Amino acid sequence: MTRQDDMLRTAKEVQLGNYAPAPFVLTHGRGRRVTDASGREYLDLSGGISVLSVGHSHPTLAAAIGEQAARLMHVSNVFYNDRAIELAAAICARTPFSKVYFCNSGSEANESLLKLARRFHHDRGDAKRVELVSTRKSFHGRTMGSLSLTGQPKYHVGMEPLVQGVTFIDFNDLDALDAAVTDRTAAVIFEPVQAEGGIIVATEEFVKGARRICDERGALLFFDEIQTGYGRTGRFLAQEWFDTVPDACSLAKGIGGGFPLGAMAVTDRLEHGLPPGSHASTFGGNPLACAAGLAVLHIMDEEGLVENSARLGEYLSDRLTEIDARLSTTVGTRGLGLLQGLVLADDVDPGATIAAVHAAGVLLTLAGGNVVRVSPSLNVTREELDEGLAVLDEVLADAPRKP
Repeated sequence: MTRQDDMLRTAKEVQLGNYAPAPFVLTHGRGRRVTDASGREYLDLSGGISVLSVGHSHPTLAAAIGEQAARLMHVSNVFYNDRAIELAAAICARTPFSKVYFCNSGSEANESLLKLARRFHHDRGDAKRVELVSTRKSFHGRTMGSLSLTGQPKYHVGMEPLVQGVTFIDFNDLDALDAAVTDRTAAVIFEPVQAEGGIIVATEEFVKGARRICDERGALLFFDEIQTGYGRTGRFLAQEWFDTVPDACSLAKGIGGGFPLGAMAVTDRLEHGLPPGSHASTFGGNPLACAAGLAVLHIMDEEGLVENSARLGEYLSDRLTEIDARLSTTVGTRGLGLLQGLVLADDVDPGATIAAVHAAGVLLTLAGGNVVRVSPSLNVTREELDEGLAVLDEVLADAPRKP
C-alpha cells in the first residue's frame, strides 16, 4: 500500500463523510502547481474555488503569516489590534464602504448581513421589516441563516425549518423583484455573478433596477461578493461592472489568499447598524488573519493582479468560446474576468468529465451541476491557461456520456 493509499484509507476512517473528495491527497503547493502524496504534480486552475487569489504558498504571504505568528496571533475583540485596523482602512480606501466587520468565512459574513438587515430596521422603529428577498440558484453558505438565503433546495433537505421570511425569485427577473419587495422587506441580497449556480452573470438592468426598487421602498440592498470580489472578475469588486453601490456586501475567499478570513463592508448609512454587543466573532479580525489579508492586498498591488485578471479573463473567455464552437459536448460559455464557465451538453456526464480532467493532471471544479468552472489564481499566466485548456479540450472531445 502506498502512502497515498494509506492516507485515503485513514481519511475515510476518521473524517466525517459530508464531502466527496477526489481520490488523491494534496500535500504541497506553489504558484499554480500542487503535488499529491504520491509525488504527482497537477496544474491547479480551480484556485481553491476562487480562494487562492495569489496562488499557492506565495512567499510574501507565507512570510507575512510567519512573521505575524511570531509577533501576535490573537487578542479578544474587547481590545483593538493594529492589523485589523490597517486592513479595514485598506478595504475602505479601495471601495465605497466606510466600515468593515471581520469574521472567518463567507457564511459568517452573510449571517452578519442577515442580522444587520433586521437590526437596522428594528432600531429605526420599523420592526415589521424582517423579510429578505433572495434568488433561485443562489449560494450564500451552509450555516443556518446563510443556508436560508441560499436558493438551492437540495441544500435544504433535512435542515428545515430554516430561518423564516425569505422569498426567492428568479435571478435577473426584475419584474419578479418588483413584486417581491414590500413594506416588510428588510433587504434584497444577490451575487453579481451566481458562481455555484452555474456562473450566471447579472444583467445591468437587474442590478440597477434592484438599487432603484430598494431605494423607493426603503429596503436595503446587499451584494454577496464572496466569490466575485478581490479582483476575481477583473475589477476589485464585481459591483464596479454595474456602476452600482449596495448598502453592504460580504467578502471572503480571496480576501485571505487561503487563510480563513471573511468580512462585511457597509456604507455610511449602516455604520451604526450593529451597536455594541449585538454581534461578535471570537476569532474575527484576529491579527494573524488580518496580516494575511494585508499581504494579499500588497501582492495584488505589486503584481498588478486586478489588471491581470481583466486581461487574462478576456483571453480565457475567448479560448473557451473557441473550444465551445468546435465541440458538440458543450453548449455555451459565460463569466467575468477569471471566473468563467463552460456549459456541458445534456448527455455529458459532469462528474466523470471532471474526474477525467483530474486524471490528466489539471484541477477544475463544477458549478451548477453541469458547468466546468475555470477560476485560477489571479497571477495565472497565459501559458498555464493554454496548458490547462489543452487538457480540457482533449477530454471534452471524447467526454464521458451519461449512462
